[in-house]
Order: sequence, then C-alpha cells, then structure tokens
Amino acid sequence: MNQDELKKAVGIKSVDFIQSNSVVGLGTGSTVYYMIEELGKRYQNGEIKNIVGVATSSRSQKQAESLGIPMKDLNEVDHIDLTIDGADQIDKNFQGIKGGGAAHLLEKMVATNSHKNIWIVDQSKLANELGSFPLPSEVIPFGCEKTFADLEAENLQPEFRLDENGKRVLTHNKNYVIDLKMGSIKHPHLLADWLDHQVGIVAHGLFLDLVNTIVVGYDDGPKVIECR
Repeated sequence: MNQDELKKAVGIKSVDFIQSNSVVGLGTGSTVYYMIEELGKRYQNGEIKNIVGVATSSRSQKQAESLGIPMKDLNEVDHIDLTIDGADQIDKNFQGIKGGGAAHLLEKMVATNSHKNIWIVDQSKLANELGSFPLPSEVIPFGCEKTFADLEAENLQPEFRLDENGKRVLTHNKNYVIDLKMGSIKHPHLLADWLDHQVGIVAHGLFLDLVNTIVVGYDDGPKVIECR
C-alpha cells in the first residue's frame, strides 16, 4: 500500500473504537481526514448514534459538519470520552511530537480533556527517539524575537515557520510557530518542562504520557498497540 492507502486504512480502523452516546474529539491532519469521513458514514447509516464531536481545527470542524456530525465547542462539553488524532512522530516509549499542521495548541487542549486518546499514523511516523521531526512551539508575536533568542541561547536550533510567500505562518490564534530543529531529543520530559516555563511560548508540540492506544498502518494492514 502507498502512504495514502495506509492512512486510509488506519483512519477507518480507528472508528471501531468510537461508541454511540459519546463525546468524540476530532483531531487534525491527512490521516484524521479519513477517520472523519468514515465516522460520517457510520453516523449517517445509524451504526454509531448520538455522538457529539469536538474539533481541534476549523478544517476538521467544517468536514464533520458537512457530514452531519453534531459539533460543539470545548467550552460546551463537560468531558470528552475519546479523542482520535494523528501524530508527526512517536518514539519507542510512545511519546509524541505534534504540530506539523500548526494546530498543536488546540489539539493539546482537547487531548488533555479527554478520558482516552488514540493516535493514528502510518509506519513512517515511528522512530526510536524524537527529534528528527522539528518540534513546533507556538509563540505570541509580542516579544517573539526575544523568545527566539532564548531558544537560540539554549542551542535548540529555532526557525520561524514560513508560508509559501515567505511570511510567518499564523496559527488559529494568530500566533507564530517556531520550529526547533534539534535532530535528537534525548530527554523529552526535561525539555517539555523547560519550554512550559518560557514566557511567550503558548504551547509546544511535545505530547507526553497522553496516548492510550496507537493504530499504525503497515503494508499488511493496521496494527493496534496498547500503550497504557
């Protein structure tokens, strides 16, 4: 199977975990696209009933609404039963990097308010350790050059993310993204703690100790890995 076929297979498989009468967090990304499409089909044919979705991006929100899935804002629900999202990289300890689509702040807010999290990826996203995929940090524009300098002083190899026109990418909340291109993250928990304490950084893309189940796309079909 090619990469798109792998993504579609795991997206479809992940919907098996969604139960009727539940609140479901809908992630963002090319793999999640297939999950939302499949969820829409099963909702429309009555296989899955009485669900509410909470989206992590306007893209996922619009897609779900177009399929007739009832949607609410995070502020409008008291819990989320299950969130299904993608990941940009997962290490051998099931820690992850997210934010390649610049939606990691909303994704982290939904994930941390969920009883259970499932990540859906193709096998190319698995790695021995994190870091070869750049680590995103969402920063507010005010004082962003100072924030950049602090990251540079720690030798974290920061780069502002630019769009196709060479302008700084804006997140959903009109913030910038600084990607940390370290190549290797030996101690993700220590780095996450340091980033959490930097004024000006709204959210970073280290998703640690969050995922419960991973659905991985292999050539011979999806494999379900229980993490915790």
